[in-house]
Amino acid sequence: MVAFLEEKIIMDGETTVKKGKPLINGFIPKLKGKKVTIRLVSGGQPVTGKVEGYNPYEILLQTVKGPILVFKHAIAVIEPVDMLKPQDFLMRE
Repeated sequence: MVAFLEEKIIMDGETTVKKGKPLINGFIPKLKGKKVTIRLVSGGQPVTGKVEGYNPYEILLQTVKGPILVFKHAIAVIEPVDMLKPQDFLMRE
C-alpha cells in the first residue's frame, strides 16, 4: 500500500480529488545519508543505522554490525535520529 498526498478542490459545489506524488517519494530521499531508527511490524528490537540507499522495495542501512537490508513492507515506523527541519518534508511539485 502506498499513501498519496491528496488535494481536494471544490468548485461550483462539486468536489474533485487530485492525487499527487506518493508520500514515500518525498520522505525517504530526505533521509539518505542520515541516521534513522526503523521499527518493524513484527516487533523486536529496533534497527538503527545510516540510510545508504533504497529502491521501491528495500532500504539499505549501514549499522555498527554491518549492512542490513530492510524490506519496506516490514517497516512500521521510520524515525530520524538526526534532527530534521519540518520544511524538509513539504511537498513541492
